[in-house]
Amino acid sequence: MKGVLLAGGRATRLRPITHTMTKHLIPLANKPILFYGLEALTQAGIRDIGVVVGCQHPDFPGSIDTRRDIAQAVGDGSRWGARATYIEQDAPRGIAHAVLTARDFVAGDSFVTFLGDNFLPGGILDFVKEFEAQRPDAMILLCRVPNPQDFGVATLEGERVVRLEEKPKEPQSNLALVGVYLFNQTVFPAIERLKPSARGELEITHAIQALIDDGLRVQAHEVRGWWKDTGTLADLLEANRLVLEGLEARHEGEVDAASQILGRVVLEEGSKVENSVVQGPAIIGKKSRIINAIVGPYISIHDNVVIERSEVANSIILAGSVLRGVPQKVRDSLIGQQVVVERDVRDPGFTQLMLGDYSRVTLR
Repeated sequence: MKGVLLAGGRATRLRPITHTMTKHLIPLANKPILFYGLEALTQAGIRDIGVVVGCQHPDFPGSIDTRRDIAQAVGDGSRWGARATYIEQDAPRGIAHAVLTARDFVAGDSFVTFLGDNFLPGGILDFVKEFEAQRPDAMILLCRVPNPQDFGVATLEGERVVRLEEKPKEPQSNLALVGVYLFNQTVFPAIERLKPSARGELEITHAIQALIDDGLRVQAHEVRGWWKDTGTLADLLEANRLVLEGLEARHEGEVDAASQILGRVVLEEGSKVENSVVQGPAIIGKKSRIINAIVGPYISIHDNVVIERSEVANSIILAGSVLRGVPQKVRDSLIGQQVVVERDVRDPGFTQLMLGDYSRVTLR
């Protein structure tokens, strides 16, 4: 069995971060989202993984070339005991189209398709075992959600899927498609017959519905734990909180006598905390400095960050950024790489920020 990990797309809901950085490399607890997907695949025994990457296309505004950054981060896959093969999708034409681009790679095998911006901490081992034991034509992973109208939704008879709808106005169930699918080769003829949807994409829900309409067997596997689609800022922050909750405290940095470290906090090598309070769960990256500041809870601070005379909580701050003398409490924020946020004139309240790489903000 092979794996197809999708790492393309436009990620319009996370702009401006995604103008310069692929969403799949945004870190949760300082580890790229995509790496959690790689771990899920390899922990399920899948070692041959095709990574579908995006290309910039003039007819698709906002499309970006993700191959260089993804390949630089993932390499040949050997750190996960896997082999990574890069597959270019010429434009963001939908999940089903991305699957179709991997046809030569899977070469007759069954395969798992895993959306690279999905976060599923329970893994997919049980999912894969069930597919191998029962051998349906397709199996979809589902999760009960309070807002099914925002997702593809499945209607079941027992474990058999009888109907799929993409973001229905009146959902027939609360079972949302998680973004992990297991297929045999029958999916490719189904995709080839598809026409683009109203948004101009080949929809994976339509491909799976075509299998059902052809009388093929599509089964469901329900997630009993939790799952997050990290396509929005709120979802990213929630996934980050969930990962941080599982941290084990580790202190490899320096903490002076005037500082307090409260709760589960990871201090990476070379980090320094001076006259500050760090409230866990939190992670402070390598060579980052916390000076006369209050950080946390639920904070991920990447490498070489400086937070001085500022208060930050429930946020993700990427490498090389500086927050200095920020007059308001910063929370619920995603701050890109090499960003500078500094004080000018004090203004009451708090600040929420979502900044692209190399931005500079002066607060007045």
